[in-house]
Amino acid sequence: MGNKRVVIGLVGGLVIISALVFGILFLTRNTGKTERTISTETAQQRMADMMREIDPDTANPVKSSVEYSSNDVAAEELPKLDTNAVTVPATTDLNAEIWSSPEKAGQGTDGWLREMAEKFNASGATVGGKPVSVQVRSMSSGLGVDYIATGKASPAGYTPSNMLFVNLLSNRGVKTEVVRERTVGNVAGILLNKEHYDSLMSKHGSVDLKAVTEAVGSGELTMGYTNPFTSSTGLNFLVSTLLRYDPSNPLSDKATEGFRKFQANVPFVALTTVQMRDAAERGALDGFVTEWQLYANDPSLSNSYVFTPFGYRHDNPLVACPSATAEQRQILELFAQYCDNNGKELADRYGFNGKDDYVSEVAEIDGAQLVKAQELYKKNKDNGRPVIAVFVADVSGSMSGSPLAELQSSLINSMRYINTDNYVGLVSYSDFVTINVPVAKFDLTQQSLFKGAVENLRASGGTATYDAIIVAADLVQKAAADNPDAKPMIFVLSDGETNQGFVDFEPMKDVIGGLRIPVYTIGYNANIDALKQISGINEAASIDASTDDVTYQLKNLFNANM
Repeated sequence: MGNKRVVIGLVGGLVIISALVFGILFLTRNTGKTERTISTETAQQRMADMMREIDPDTANPVKSSVEYSSNDVAAEELPKLDTNAVTVPATTDLNAEIWSSPEKAGQGTDGWLREMAEKFNASGATVGGKPVSVQVRSMSSGLGVDYIATGKASPAGYTPSNMLFVNLLSNRGVKTEVVRERTVGNVAGILLNKEHYDSLMSKHGSVDLKAVTEAVGSGELTMGYTNPFTSSTGLNFLVSTLLRYDPSNPLSDKATEGFRKFQANVPFVALTTVQMRDAAERGALDGFVTEWQLYANDPSLSNSYVFTPFGYRHDNPLVACPSATAEQRQILELFAQYCDNNGKELADRYGFNGKDDYVSEVAEIDGAQLVKAQELYKKNKDNGRPVIAVFVADVSGSMSGSPLAELQSSLINSMRYINTDNYVGLVSYSDFVTINVPVAKFDLTQQSLFKGAVENLRASGGTATYDAIIVAADLVQKAAADNPDAKPMIFVLSDGETNQGFVDFEPMKDVIGGLRIPVYTIGYNANIDALKQISGINEAASIDASTDDVTYQLKNLFNANM
């Protein structure tokens, strides 16, 4: 009898303990979870509750004729040249302007070319007895190609990070003259956290592009790279990956299939190095790409990641453009000689020349193949999965005038860069939220409805940003029910913070985080920190676009994502 009571007591105690443990686990099931781990079911329920409060309107459909000009509009899309900073002004009447990739035309350790230019300008160099100088303008390599190739603007000299963008210029009919194949040495590389690097070393005995792409393709690690339309490192990585799958033909079916398998495990292609770095710091990526010079100058990178070089060298060539006069070509040659004779110590100190023993491991590729590789990327980056995208347009009173007009023209112009297999909708907001265009396949009919709705946007009232994002998420979720393999996205175009409807960031963050929908934000002379907070929920980019360059920014955004 006594034993029976003991057994009953033990069983009862276990039941009570189990109940307590279960209760604690149930009550604390979301404790410590971030916005990325909250359950989808909870997020959907919260969204449904919020939608009942928001109660959006639905606009009457308005169609507009879709007419894409047969003329090349690339020059019209480009921002004004002065949006790209001159970091070293000319000091003489006779001078040569040089467009430089940012990692050598900026400040601090990113200022090698800037400092060399300042020293050259003070050196008393002459051409034909006249004093000469150089002017340096900082500009991404891809943007430089677009300016020069369209004829909108051209420097005397152009120095991208590598020769790939010079080859792109050649493909677009621009004949340049090489002044130096190398001004300062650099190498592109894959950064892997030490855990994954050691794992690959243990498995393969070495780590190289082949080992990394195999690991990504099999789902062993996740990595990111930068936009191959604008970034030298991103284009290098794209081409090197294609050549890794088929060294004889980067555009073959074999290369395409290998790339699709690899890309299936790439969570996103970053528009900027900063976006990619932030994602890695949050733990969203096991590896990403960058250049040795940046890696060597950042202890947080060099202490946490192992650098593996890949692809083409980034030796920062200097070429003379067709617009350069004979005197300007002499100036470029004098400047190159000055850098040859005086630049090595500074370059070494700033982290350049650190991998001089690395030899490019892939075959040369011409500009025509590079363009086709970019087209292959755009077509295959989502492995045949369509994108479901809802555009969220701020039409509050502060958007009145130029900001709204630029939003309208940039959205309409950028329609041409959205693949027609994708699904697109439009939401606008001020004090309240309006569903202007429900989500549907972006065929000609949907394009007509989208264009008509954008043209009819009018600005007034307050700013219910969070309400509009919730409505967009609801539209995305409903469309995803019919297209479960589709890739969801939201694009918010705004100039300010929320001041109407749900004004607390946390409820919206929980919903978007739980649904795992990336929210890209494009700020029109905006409070960019508020928009960055939104984009930071699910590793999306936040673009600070002035009204002068937003069209070009959207083009790059859609090329990379849609």
